[in-house]
Amino acid sequence: MTIPKGVSSTDFAAALDAFEHTVGREWLFTSDEDVALYRDAYSPFYGEPEEPVASAAVAPDTVEQVQEVVRIANRNRIPLYPISTGKNLGYGGAAPGYSGSVVVDLKRMNRVLAVDDRNHSALVEPGVSYFDLYNYIREHGHRVWIDCPDPGWGSLIGNALEHGVGHTRPEFRDHFDAHCGMEVVLPNGDLMRTGMGAVPNAGSWQDYKYGFGPQFDGLFSQGNFGVVTKMGFWLMPEPEAYCSGRVSVFGYRDLIALVDTMKHVTNSGLSNGFPGLQSPLFNAFGNPERTAFLMTRPSPDAIERYARENDVPLWSCKLGFFGPEKVISAQWDATRQTFEKELPDARFADDDVFRFPLSAEQAARLQTPGNPEKVEFGIPNLSRFGFVARSEMNPNPADGELWFSPVIPKTGEAIFKAHEVFRTALDEWGSPEAALGFFSLPLHYFSRSFLLLFALRITRSPGQNRQSRELFSRLVALAAENGWAEYRAPAAMMDEVAEVYSFNNHALRRFQEKLKDAADPNGILSPGRGGVWPKHLREERA
Repeated sequence: MTIPKGVSSTDFAAALDAFEHTVGREWLFTSDEDVALYRDAYSPFYGEPEEPVASAAVAPDTVEQVQEVVRIANRNRIPLYPISTGKNLGYGGAAPGYSGSVVVDLKRMNRVLAVDDRNHSALVEPGVSYFDLYNYIREHGHRVWIDCPDPGWGSLIGNALEHGVGHTRPEFRDHFDAHCGMEVVLPNGDLMRTGMGAVPNAGSWQDYKYGFGPQFDGLFSQGNFGVVTKMGFWLMPEPEAYCSGRVSVFGYRDLIALVDTMKHVTNSGLSNGFPGLQSPLFNAFGNPERTAFLMTRPSPDAIERYARENDVPLWSCKLGFFGPEKVISAQWDATRQTFEKELPDARFADDDVFRFPLSAEQAARLQTPGNPEKVEFGIPNLSRFGFVARSEMNPNPADGELWFSPVIPKTGEAIFKAHEVFRTALDEWGSPEAALGFFSLPLHYFSRSFLLLFALRITRSPGQNRQSRELFSRLVALAAENGWAEYRAPAAMMDEVAEVYSFNNHALRRFQEKLKDAADPNGILSPGRGGVWPKHLREERA
């Protein structure tokens, strides 16, 4: 057992006894076998002395138990690390960021407290997964959709607090932005509700976010200022139908106009589904001749010439539309006209129309080539894990991934620049990733910016993991040189990511630290989360 640094064995034992008294013996986990379940299976420090590990775990069932756990930790100066379901794979999993912390496992708090069909919202506890809420909605006949990330086994609250994202309409894809009202156990064990929840018996807690006065919800996202025990979410009313269409172009620099026009139709609300930017040419898996051509690192002119001569689109954009069938058909027609003005040589393709609720035949078509994925219709699943499993394209899969995920401007020029910057650097560094030579296109989860995702290999080899950590650090620094930074980070790498948010001598971090010292003077909640450390550990780490 790894006792927290600076905590005596007597105080630690007293805390464990008090935790057991609060939650019951079966919900306090101290054996090596049980505590091992709270390791990060994808840890970039796996099996090394630097790997952050828990000392124990406690699983409260009620808000009152959470409050008491926090009070006990304060009395004994025990660092806590709250988790919802612990499925944050690639970003730390269930493991604490500070070794020796006691994990506060909220999986037992898994109650769906309300679903409102009239104003399309839900109120849930942190242990409620996307599968849980989806099944609850279906069992009770509600006509609302959830917006879920790629793997559906995670917590709505946990994912929102991590700034997780999904795939339906833009106002629901940003999960923290779609939340409305939260209940939080503060570092001293006090209980607070935000927004209209601060008004006793308010009937509009899930309807109006702001309430009155300064707003503090953001402190609890990627932060360590409290334990969120309830959160409201706005849900999507079930639409009548969905259709999608594709726009393809062959010119290398057509990407700039393609992205600008895509932004116009999505920011204006003309298209309200999940957009997808692809390169049919660069997606060369299974085509040895095209792969060989791309491995020569051809010039943009050569790439464009190859695309035209082989009639393979260089860039394509998928656009989706939710709403009444007649309306979305008109929206797609208007979208085509908009693209035709900017890209006269563009080609267009119509995809299938889906009507809701889905028939069995339509549901079976989801997740097949050319059709929407289940997550685009708010259906949670785990199919994305198949992309990293052993396959013909991936005969030697890694044991996990370390995600590097910078945000860049939503322009074609930014894509070209990011591609050149990262590919040139990977070539110079001799990284295995550089040998791929394929054009990595960003994702459209956010309305006004692009997200790049790079998965670095994690194995059970310390040597390989050391290389991945070093590569991660170099990529973070390189991104910062170009004005880009990560939106999210694994617990073990948060300090490096926070470091680049350095405007005015780290004014942001200095303000965060002042708030941390005032709200959590004993520094018990999630030390180091979001790059924010309590005073006694800052001084020790200096």
